[in-house]
This record gives sequence, structure tokens and C-alpha cells, in this order.
Amino acid sequence: MNHPLSLYNTLTRTKEKFEPLQPPFVGLYVCGPTVYGHAHLGHARPYITFDVLRRYLQHVGYKVRYVRNITDVGHLQNDADHGEDKIQKLAKASQLEPMEVVQQFTNSFHQDMARLNVTPPDIEPRASGHIIEQIEMIQEILDNGLAYESNGSVYFDVPAYNQGHNYGKLSGRVIEDLLANTRELEGQEEKRSPLDFALWKKASPTHIMRWSSPWSEGFPGWHLECSAMSRKYLGQQFDIHGGGLDLMFPHHECEIAQSQASHNHTDAARFWVHNNLITINGKKMGKSLGNFITLGELFTGKHELLQQAYSPMTVRFFILQAHYRSTLDFSNEGLQAARKGYLKVMNGLRILDQLQYPTGATAVDAKAEEEIKKLTAELFAPLADDLNTAKAIANLFNLLKKINSMHTGGFKLETISEETFKQMRTEFRTLVQGVLGLKEEQTTDAQALLNVVLGFYKEAKEVKDYAKVDVIRAQLKGQGIVIKDMKTGIDWAYEE
Repeated sequence: MNHPLSLYNTLTRTKEKFEPLQPPFVGLYVCGPTVYGHAHLGHARPYITFDVLRRYLQHVGYKVRYVRNITDVGHLQNDADHGEDKIQKLAKASQLEPMEVVQQFTNSFHQDMARLNVTPPDIEPRASGHIIEQIEMIQEILDNGLAYESNGSVYFDVPAYNQGHNYGKLSGRVIEDLLANTRELEGQEEKRSPLDFALWKKASPTHIMRWSSPWSEGFPGWHLECSAMSRKYLGQQFDIHGGGLDLMFPHHECEIAQSQASHNHTDAARFWVHNNLITINGKKMGKSLGNFITLGELFTGKHELLQQAYSPMTVRFFILQAHYRSTLDFSNEGLQAARKGYLKVMNGLRILDQLQYPTGATAVDAKAEEEIKKLTAELFAPLADDLNTAKAIANLFNLLKKINSMHTGGFKLETISEETFKQMRTEFRTLVQGVLGLKEEQTTDAQALLNVVLGFYKEAKEVKDYAKVDVIRAQLKGQGIVIKDMKTGIDWAYEE
């Protein structure tokens, strides 16, 4: 492996050297979206972060199985154990089948991720497709005496679990403090302790999404889904579990408890990795707060907080400019700066493609050679240190200054060896496209360019420069376009 990777493990509160359980294989699970709305800027951060982690792991030689779920049932209002299912609520309001809502927003999510150049996961399980696995896991927890049935619902017994385990080990929460700060909520009478959480909920008569179970017709608890699906596809213990910091408690805390209380007896993942939040005016961006900007709005510029449209690669660059564990505050200025930075990098790639190493060059300068080697070696090093994309981009710009100088003639290419030149070009391109996942966007409008060419054609005809007229006609014909001279003016059509 090129670099030993260290990752910050929320579970131990330290940066640890990453070594997979079964090298060269790496099991990576990331909590996917609850599909009851379009993805927003806050959603983009975990999926871009863990896309880069996966790309980096593959770059250094690991074989990654990346599992990212779709939550299509069981996620109730306010992330609680009571209230209405978020998807069912929208389905009723829209007079749709719940699975129509799920499909609509899953399709939308996939389109947004494709635009952001987020590689699809290897497996994308849906919660509703894994009810059997979830029922099995609940039965294991019941058999181990760490859950109880109450009126057809099944709850995880947090106080009983805490006698031999530590509920709060991930988030640092203390049970006594949690109890002191938990108010009794309506519909919680079935629980022995207010900290207990639902593994299975009996469906009310009006609840549409329901399945048969040994306890009642009902649906699984939100936390249970990820535990059952990660186990099915990655095993009782796997390498990395990722997600946003807002999922650390209660979602991930409950996942660990369920895994320990089932027949797994593990923390599920060895590394729990959390990206920080995107804030807007200092507050977390989220659907529940209503202060979010969807990715579609960002791409079109149609939102009152946006001064302009921002392309998918600008958004990706904006997110990668900050370290994943630092907060990132939304601002038009930040996105505009990201656009400039992204375009600088794309121009760098274009220059690298154009640069030709001079034939027969022999005047290698030891100092210049060492400088380019050093700048090239520094490109990937920050990613090995807790995936520091911010520092990697800074190093990219350091090398870019030299590449621009090579282009303008200030830095003579013959002062470095051809081998060093080729290595620099390969590493720069691999980091930008392969690992950071930045690609060139065709920002030009083909129709606008065609209008420019037709303008030149019109001018050439007016001054009777028929040689130029013929060249323009021939060039466009080569692109499958024919020029039409009509009484009303000049037009074009696709060649049939």
C-alpha cells in the first residue's frame, strides 16, 4: 500500500492506523437517505466524503465493498418512536402509494449523485426488502434478554443492556444525564424506560406500511434497519461505518447496542467515521428545520439565498475544500471561490495534456528536479492523514503554479527528467479525477457557439469570401450539421 492510512475513530476519540480485518478486502457501510424529499446540500457532504474515502482505499490497493442503504420505511417524524412515518405522511398528502414516493425520490437522489460524480455503491439495500433479517435480529436480542414485547411492539431494554455494556460509548452520553433530560412523551407508556427504543412497532389501523411478525402486524424500528443490512452484506463485524455527525446519537449509538445485544456481540464496525455538518447562518442545514437548499436548486440557482447557479463540480469542490470533520458554512462567496478553484484545476489538466516533453533534453537541473519530485510526492500524503482533502487541494495548487509556469515558459521542462515529468502528470491527474472525483464539465452552450460560427459564415458571404464560406460549410458538415441559406436568413439543420 502506498501510504499507511490513519482515520479518526469516533469510538476511541483518536486517530488510528487503518488496517482491515481481512486485507485486501475492506467493508464500508454508510447510512443512506430517507427518501421522502429531494437531496439537499447537507446530504451531499457524507456521500462525497465517503466516495473519496472509497476511491482512496481503491487507489492504495484495497478491494472495497461499499454498502449504502435506502431507508424506505420506519423513519418516524422527529426521528422518534412515535408519530407518523415520514414517507407515509407525504404519500397520504400526495394521494400516492408510499412506494411511489420512495421510487420518485430514490430516482431523484440517484440523478443528483450521478451529477456530483459520486460512484454508486456496490450494494444498495432497501429497508423494506430486509424485513426477514430484521425480525431475526429482534428475536436474537429478545432471546438474549435485552428487549421486551409490549402491546405488540418490541423495545430495546437500555437499562438492562447497560448493566454489562456501555450505552453511550460512541456519543459520550451518560445514561443518568439522558434520563434527567428526557421528558415523558405522549405514546411512550409502553416503554419501561424513556431511553428504550423501538425494534418493532405495532401498526395503528391507519398505518399503510406493515408486515407480519411474531409480535404483530407492524414495521421495524429505524435504527434496526442498518444493523440488519450491514450484517447481511458485510458480516457480524466489518471495517468502517460512516455517516453524518447528526446520526451519531441516537442512530449509530443504537446500532452498536443492537449489534452487541444480538448474536454478533460486536460494535458492528471497528471504525466509526463521521463527517461534520453543513451549516447555514451557523445552524445545521436540514429538512426538519426547513433551512435547506436542494441540490437541484443549487444547480439551477432557483432559491432566494442563491446569487447564481452552481454546477455539480463546483459543489463537489466546495465540500472537498474543507476537512470532512470541520463544519462548513454555506455562503455564495464560498461557492464562488470554489468555482474559481475548480476551474483553475481543470485548466491545469488541459495544460498537462498539451505539454510535450522536449526530445533529446539533457540539461536536468538537480534543484528543479528535486522541487517537482517533492511537490508531486506531497499530493497524496494528506489523504493518508485522516482524508485531509483540504490540504491535498492546497498541495495541488502548489504544483499547479509550476505547471502554469511550464506552460508559459518560465519553468523550462528540460530542467527535469522525462520520468519526473510523466510521474507528475500521472499523479496530478489521478488525484484530481481518480480520487477527488473532479471531472470536466461541458459548460459551453452548443447553440451559442453555433450562432457565433453562423455569424462568421454570414460575414464571409456578405464580403463574397467564398473560400471561407466553403471551409465553414465543410467543417460543420464534418460535425453532422448543414447550413441552410434561405430568403428569411441563415439557418442550420442536422444532416439527414
